[in-house]
Amino acid sequence: MRRLLLLSFTALSLPALAQGVNPGTPPVTEPSAAIAETVVTATRVPTPIERVPGAVTVIDRQTIEERGYQTLAEALVTVPGFALIQSGGLGQPASAFIRGTASRHALVLLDGVPINDASEPNGAFNFGNDLLGMDVERIEVLRGPASSLYGSGAIGGVVNIVTRRAPRDRAIAPFGEVAGGSNRTLRANGGITGTVGEFDYLLSLRSLSTRGTDATPSRFTSDTGERDGFRSAGATVRLGWTPSARFRLEGLANWRENHGGLDNVPNDDPNYSFEDRRYTGQIRAEGKPFEAWTTGFRIAQTVDRRKYRNLADGFDPSTTDDLYRGERTVFDWGNQIRLPDAGFLDQSQVSFGVTHEREDVRQASGSTFFRTTTDADASSTAGHMGYQVRLFRRLDLSAGIRNDAAEDYGTHTSWRLGALLAVPEISARIRTAYGTAFKAPSLYQRYGRITGFFEGNPNLRPEISEGWEAGIEFDLPLGAQRDFATLGATYFDNRIRDLINYDAFFTSLENIDRARIKGAEFTATLRPARWLTASLAYTITDARDARTDERLARRPEQQLALNASFRPVENVTIAPELIVFGRSREGAFASYRNDGSAYTVARDNKAGTIFNLTATWQVTEPVAVFVEGRNLTDSDFEPANGFVIPGRTVLVGTRFRF
Repeated sequence: MRRLLLLSFTALSLPALAQGVNPGTPPVTEPSAAIAETVVTATRVPTPIERVPGAVTVIDRQTIEERGYQTLAEALVTVPGFALIQSGGLGQPASAFIRGTASRHALVLLDGVPINDASEPNGAFNFGNDLLGMDVERIEVLRGPASSLYGSGAIGGVVNIVTRRAPRDRAIAPFGEVAGGSNRTLRANGGITGTVGEFDYLLSLRSLSTRGTDATPSRFTSDTGERDGFRSAGATVRLGWTPSARFRLEGLANWRENHGGLDNVPNDDPNYSFEDRRYTGQIRAEGKPFEAWTTGFRIAQTVDRRKYRNLADGFDPSTTDDLYRGERTVFDWGNQIRLPDAGFLDQSQVSFGVTHEREDVRQASGSTFFRTTTDADASSTAGHMGYQVRLFRRLDLSAGIRNDAAEDYGTHTSWRLGALLAVPEISARIRTAYGTAFKAPSLYQRYGRITGFFEGNPNLRPEISEGWEAGIEFDLPLGAQRDFATLGATYFDNRIRDLINYDAFFTSLENIDRARIKGAEFTATLRPARWLTASLAYTITDARDARTDERLARRPEQQLALNASFRPVENVTIAPELIVFGRSREGAFASYRNDGSAYTVARDNKAGTIFNLTATWQVTEPVAVFVEGRNLTDSDFEPANGFVIPGRTVLVGTRFRF
């Protein structure tokens, strides 16, 4: 494994060194033509992506539509270092393992506000529940430890879903989309946005219904072909008031409700269903007391309500009625101060603030005789500070520190240092970062109980990580084209300790596990012609239990994503996508033979390949017609043993934007 990482990294880095000095290279103050994004997630301060000393991926609205992504899970599976494992089709549970960390180590934000369900036993986010309606403008993904910015949960990385902003020059700007196809799937979303004087607004609705597919593999002798249907509806409302260039007040409300069927392993279960509702709202005020100082205050709340029901039948004689209710309330005060330039120092900014967060969980799950309950709440308050500066107009440095003080697990301090060096002589950017992160024990882990059998452990400590990364990205010119190709390579190394797991008797939980993770991410974007762009993302991950040296479950050792955007004629775009999953480990009693019996020792999940294709015809400037094909080779790949991906599907639709 070490040899493979070294050879791959060396091979990709050599072309940058071979370029030598390029007299035609622009000055360092001019960004590369291949990189023009500005991101907020990586630093809390709007920063050009080429100056961020960390691994960041941005999936914008154009990419979402061009590649036919209709769910958050579909979009994220192509991100380097992002292994997303879904147990079936639309609406089925999906877990993310960012750079080999656990699924509970991915923090998800909606416009900067955490939306991980507080009632989820481990605090993990279900990536299978969210649609990418036209109210979603972009998705920013920061990989690596980020607790110095966002606190608990950001060990593997952060996903920030950014909603659409109103155009400043339009009073009314409607948009919409409708599509239908395989499995009686119907998808519709649309809305209206605009700016009238000092006020701006956004109203968006979205829905999807499908009879679904069978998540049980046909190789199981117990497979009945029963489909897992799915229905989803949601809405987003934003109202903003900007009376002057120095003040803005806005409110955002988001609602999402899903209904669907689930399967048990290894049997179909027609009576197993779920309801999942989430309400998120925030009010934010931002002002500039002075030209160099921006300050803002935000109040936000997220409420999750989930129900899972499974009535007694011929497949399972027991009855399950699971209820989960979680609330998270956030008060956040943040500041940015732009410092004056001084000689070789410029672009200096200081950020600081205070965040107070409260979680409340009411949960009851399991059968009547084996009922798990949690009834608890907890608060924490954190102070954070960051600094970033550019030296000699080519070296960006950043530092951040945060201290979280909780009422029930003590205090924890996390930090991060980063550096990025622009080397225009070879059109390269070299970056490195080192930092710590933590995941607080969930309320279930601390206070959950099964009467007479299990008691949570209120003395649990946070899970703690320490990691570093180093990478290089460079542009290869060809003739007059400066950005013919952009290549990148990043090596990462992470150590996690105090991982929470069951004690030897399964009667409580303890901080007993450790993990060590290393790997590499390789990216390439080719632009051989104006009508053709191709990209590659390849990840190697070696994630192991530090005590036993066993590979951690459900982390593919290798993962490859190939995408292209091909325009054979004017106004027509064809976007093929190939995703290859390498083998991954599955835990004991989680791998199943064809007869449904479980293996008692850990085994490997087989590798798998998925091919998707989307074609879009821009009929007129505001109206487009598209075709989305998923899994066109009809692969029966099982990302998680016992759960197969949906077979071949095709959707046809139209969208407009005025």
